[in-house]
Amino acid sequence: MDQFEGSIDDLQNKQPEWDAKSIFSRLIQKDQLVGDLYSINYDEGKVLVHDFHRQKVGGIPSLSFLIATRVNPENEIDYKDEDASIILLRVMDAAQIPQDKEAENIRINTSQRISGEVDKNWDGEDSMDLNTRHVLSFSGVSCRIIGTFFLEEDEDKPHNGLKLKFGSDISNYYSNKGFKIFKPNAEALEEIVNYCDPLNIKTHIEKYGNTERVKLGFVRYASTNRKHQQVDNVPVYIYPADLLSQKSALFGMTRTGKSNTTKIIAKSVFELRIPKNKDNNSIRIGQVIFDPNGEYANENAQDRDGGGNPNALKNIWRQNSELKKKSDSLKKKFLAETDKTKKQIIKDEIKSIAETEVVTYGILKHPKDPFRRLMKINFFEEDNLQIGKEIIDFKIADQSAQYFKNFRQIVFSKPIENDYEEQGEYFGQLKRYERRVLIYRTLLNKAGFNPPNRNVDISRMFSSDLRNAMISYEEKKFSKKQGLINSAGQVLGLSTVTWDSLFPAFEGLFHFLSTADFNTFNQDYINNHTTNESNDSTGEGWAEAELESLLEMFNYSKAVNLIGGVSIQHTIDVGTDFASDIYQDLLKGKLVIIDQSSGEPELNKSSATRIMWHIFKGNQSAFRNGDENIPEILVYLEEAHNILPAGNDLDLSDVWVRTAKEGSKYRIGMVYATQEISSIQKNILKNTANWFISHLNNTDETKELKKYYDFADFEPSIRRAQDKGFLRVKTLSNMFVVPVQVDKFEIKTE
Repeated sequence: MDQFEGSIDDLQNKQPEWDAKSIFSRLIQKDQLVGDLYSINYDEGKVLVHDFHRQKVGGIPSLSFLIATRVNPENEIDYKDEDASIILLRVMDAAQIPQDKEAENIRINTSQRISGEVDKNWDGEDSMDLNTRHVLSFSGVSCRIIGTFFLEEDEDKPHNGLKLKFGSDISNYYSNKGFKIFKPNAEALEEIVNYCDPLNIKTHIEKYGNTERVKLGFVRYASTNRKHQQVDNVPVYIYPADLLSQKSALFGMTRTGKSNTTKIIAKSVFELRIPKNKDNNSIRIGQVIFDPNGEYANENAQDRDGGGNPNALKNIWRQNSELKKKSDSLKKKFLAETDKTKKQIIKDEIKSIAETEVVTYGILKHPKDPFRRLMKINFFEEDNLQIGKEIIDFKIADQSAQYFKNFRQIVFSKPIENDYEEQGEYFGQLKRYERRVLIYRTLLNKAGFNPPNRNVDISRMFSSDLRNAMISYEEKKFSKKQGLINSAGQVLGLSTVTWDSLFPAFEGLFHFLSTADFNTFNQDYINNHTTNESNDSTGEGWAEAELESLLEMFNYSKAVNLIGGVSIQHTIDVGTDFASDIYQDLLKGKLVIIDQSSGEPELNKSSATRIMWHIFKGNQSAFRNGDENIPEILVYLEEAHNILPAGNDLDLSDVWVRTAKEGSKYRIGMVYATQEISSIQKNILKNTANWFISHLNNTDETKELKKYYDFADFEPSIRRAQDKGFLRVKTLSNMFVVPVQVDKFEIKTE
């Protein structure tokens, strides 16, 4: 028994060595030897490489990965030993070695001897002896030190064996200690570029119960992407959970793959609801995409599948085989049905199936998107008065004229009877409110907002004293003004009028407020007005400040024209607020795509800002209430420079800056795409965790990028390489930047 127990102890003692050999054998292959490390400091290493070894491993591209180590997997390994580690290097450029000057002279002299001989090269056997060729085949390679792979026991479960760990530096070096340099083969490279710290995996499990990862593309070192270099098609994966509650940036010129990458990201997050691994939880993440060009909401040719059919992100719900089967069955019934009523019922069923997962919104209808919800509200609806007013306020936010400022201060808040001690005061304030609403709706009608009815009841809105004062008004100098005021008095005395006739009537009322006759009427109103006809005696003057601000807008055609720019968002067919509807869809974990391709830039920005405030305040409220399950929401911004605040804008009251600074604790993530890094507000950039960078064509943008992580290494390559889908990627779980050729987006259905 003692002998048996001793054998068990020996096996347990040997286990760390076996683990170390197993792990290091996956990363180190003797046939991948390329040279020796001859110089090192804390940031850089210099490698001596022979052309024979360079050729044998398929070449050493710029920015490729090399590993430096003293470990021989065939020998005994003590994982606690300082040398039991692997230093990860990135190839930067050539490095000078002492013989370079002499080698250059020899090459020049040899070239001169064969000058003019087309069939000879200076390195040929006839031109240079073997020993010289051997010596001159050595060269130096300068590398950046990325970090160190080493082994450790799992602190929580020490008997589970050794774990591979990574540190983003080196803890020590010896100037006279040599390292062998290897180029990782495909299998080793896959493990290196997809390394994720065990603590990150643990965090994913604790927060989401999900460690799903999806393929983003494959490793690509250079624009000259020659095949057969022994590292072809090495897959690169990302963890969709890295994107949740984080800021993610996609930077690059137009047509370099930003939108394709965005679709892959959105698709990967969407697929978390159907995990491939049964041990992972199903997670429904609400996603909203602001789509300025309509490329996510609509089928487009650039996303053709293998059968030549255009794809659209909105159809991703069809990857669910059960939903697809139900939908296709209903579609056959729809095509066979001849009764219009029954066809509509079937169509509504199909819509209901699709909208359990994906909902599209737009300002205008689209012929190929019959289920699109119109992003409009009824501005005349009582419940929507203030919502519509806020939309208009966003539109005129940059107008500095005083009458615009006064107008923006107006709030439509209906008086509540319980807030008043005297019933007379309540009725007085209610009548004032109703008068302001009437004037505001008249302004909307003039600006092109189609009212639900052409006529409106204005009985008992304007007292006979006011109307008589207007009708009897005389103006000696300006007869036109007198006629306008007299006519207005007549119109305001009618019981029912058209909306069109009210606009000139209120113009006349506005002019009357500045006359001496009105002052006389107003003084009498304050002192003596207690008739039951008006029932609005409140101790105030007849015209409150908000009413005057509304009437002043009638005096400026610019005001009417600017308000009219929002009329595209008005409809009399919808009663609810689309911003509220969108937030409710997100709470249910749906993918929401907002097609803004038919809207004006200012209108798109104001709509996006209002929707974003709805999301921000909704999740903020859940956080303040102490809710344990605050909904995860991911917001996508295409052409982000048109929506996000400028690079020098430090206004922390801006919802986008607030989201960048506070979104993480409110479980709001943001994915923003633009070609103008320098235009993005600095607080947003500083809080960005995930980076996807394609081609940028000028140093102003790449210099800004160099401030973050190790993108400085890639700055020249980013500026030169214009290949579509060639990205440099740094995610929350990645410890360093990886160059990736991103896969083409496609929707896979059975």
